[in-house]
Amino acid sequence: MSSISTWIDQHRLLSFVVIAYAFTWTIQGALAYSGMEASWTHSILIGFGGFGPPIGAAVVIWASGGSLRTWVGQMFKWRIGVKWWALAIGLPFIILSLGVLLFVVGGGPIDLTEFESPFIYLFAMTWGTVWGGGQEDLGWRGFMLPILQNSYSALTSSAIVGVTWAAWHVPLFLNATTTHGGWPLSQQLLWMVSILAGSILWTWMYNSTGGSVLAVAVFHAGVNAMGIFHPADPEALIPNGVPDPWLNLLAEVTGAVPLVLIAILLVFVYGADRLANRDPPTPQDAGLPPETESEDLG
Repeated sequence: MSSISTWIDQHRLLSFVVIAYAFTWTIQGALAYSGMEASWTHSILIGFGGFGPPIGAAVVIWASGGSLRTWVGQMFKWRIGVKWWALAIGLPFIILSLGVLLFVVGGGPIDLTEFESPFIYLFAMTWGTVWGGGQEDLGWRGFMLPILQNSYSALTSSAIVGVTWAAWHVPLFLNATTTHGGWPLSQQLLWMVSILAGSILWTWMYNSTGGSVLAVAVFHAGVNAMGIFHPADPEALIPNGVPDPWLNLLAEVTGAVPLVLIAILLVFVYGADRLANRDPPTPQDAGLPPETESEDLG
């Protein structure tokens, strides 16, 4: 094994994070610097930049002499039972319903006269699973999480992944043509809270399904796609093309609260140690060789 491969093998998590950030920040940073206008090409390139985490994981597994097939196989693990598929697909609708209820209670105006076609949702789900967010999960959940859980509790591991995951998005906040780029500080902070809560939900799904990254990616895409069906009145949210700060803040708060409440409930029901009723996947399940399972953050 070359000296570079040896170093990567000895510093797996650090190497993973460095490669994931370098790949994503180079592509998305270049897009932000280029000033490219929002378009399908722009969206595709943003999604391509999102492959930093799986590329980082693949490099580390290869350098460690692990099994790329075992690692990638987590993305095709679909035999998880009807219950878990019902939760992966149905829970996002519950999260949406709770958010809309809180939005209405808080005085938010809604418009129930028009809804997007279900085909738009199916497209958003498919896109989100393979290119618009779900592809990240082979890195964050399918690689980083099981290594962390070998040394820390599921809750602590979720927090570490969540912070790393959130900071990885920085180039999107520097690009005025992305959704993140137009957010005020309050909205960015609420997004951070949602990321940390979501990280707990994704850990619960990953651990409970015995390491199905596919279920996590579908769940992730479903939560991201829920905004399509939020009935908030767009004319009230953005009157005359200028966002109403109070109503947009209300929409963000009421969207984050259900995630936080469900995350707290999961910790209470399943416990912080595993966030599941079974042992969590191990580094070996993520494709790393057995003899290198005792890994720390260095």
